[in-house]
Amino acid sequence: MNLLNRYILKQFGKNLLMLALSFIALYILIDFFEKIDNFMEKGKPMVLVGKFFLLSIPFVVEQMGPVCILLAGVVTLGVLNNSNELTALKAGGISLKQITGPIIAAGLAATLLLLALSQFVLPRTAAITNRIWHREVKGQMPLGIYRSGRYYYQGEDNFYSFARPDHAKTKFFFFSHAAWNKQYQLQTLVAAEQAVWQNDKWLLYNGQVQIAQGDGQFKTEIFKWRSFPFKEKPADFFIPRLRSSELSILELYRDALRRKQSKEEKSAAWAEFYGRVSYILLGLPLLLLGLPFILLVYRKWGRDLSLAVPVSCGMAFACWGIWAILQSLAKAAYFDPLAAALSVHLTVGALGLFLLLREDT
Repeated sequence: MNLLNRYILKQFGKNLLMLALSFIALYILIDFFEKIDNFMEKGKPMVLVGKFFLLSIPFVVEQMGPVCILLAGVVTLGVLNNSNELTALKAGGISLKQITGPIIAAGLAATLLLLALSQFVLPRTAAITNRIWHREVKGQMPLGIYRSGRYYYQGEDNFYSFARPDHAKTKFFFFSHAAWNKQYQLQTLVAAEQAVWQNDKWLLYNGQVQIAQGDGQFKTEIFKWRSFPFKEKPADFFIPRLRSSELSILELYRDALRRKQSKEEKSAAWAEFYGRVSYILLGLPLLLLGLPFILLVYRKWGRDLSLAVPVSCGMAFACWGIWAILQSLAKAAYFDPLAAALSVHLTVGALGLFLLLREDT
């Protein structure tokens, strides 16, 4: 590695570390003032508070990583341009490709570290922070469990099993309900393709009811739709909504492979997997677009960092917004999950490479 590459990598590393620490401090500070009252009301010790916020750092790093990679590259090239080092390097016959190469390589290395963090570290820390916040602070016990793409919940004298692709909707697929008597003998078994909680009652579609008749015999009734007076409502099926953050990338992939029920459920599972990976990888295409962008800003307006940094943040927010919309469509089965994950990356990356090559001519 020559002297120039070491110098550029050193500057990128310093900027990346500074930005990461700044975002972590800002996030933790805001989160602290939002949640400290909840900890104090429950009488929790400061040791637990410190543990919670310390273990929140991997989550913050994963969330802010792509933006940090973008801004670290923009600041590194902007400082070189502002100090006329970029002009001197070009005058010495060094191409823009050679100058930006170490920055892009460092961005790729940082992205790989984020993937490793998401695979090996985040699932463990997220499980602990979710337990502290949901159980010890909010007092919410996870009454249901999740296994192999289905949710299971045991009531006082009944049992539910269902698939629920979208937690924002009270719509359930492959719904089943079993009820037993005081001797724990099965009394009724209801199974339906779909269940909806509407107007404070359960509506089941395309299913059957099996009712115990004694001596181990059951009467079976088929229905197109029917209302049932089940005791529990969807709010009772509490399962932490950040459960996906407790799964590693590989576990999300395995979970998606196991989903073989409805189209909506399979699409939501693959969108969860592709979405996690694509969000982490978002920093690299943003970096490819941000590097030539700062040179365009300087050439047109005569300013670099003072304008390029806020514009880069705006660009990152716009890309994230489009990405988030595509992810929502993919989870609702309106858009292919893989296409939703790659669309922004390919478009932004291709545009960035085109502008970067044009700047080098």
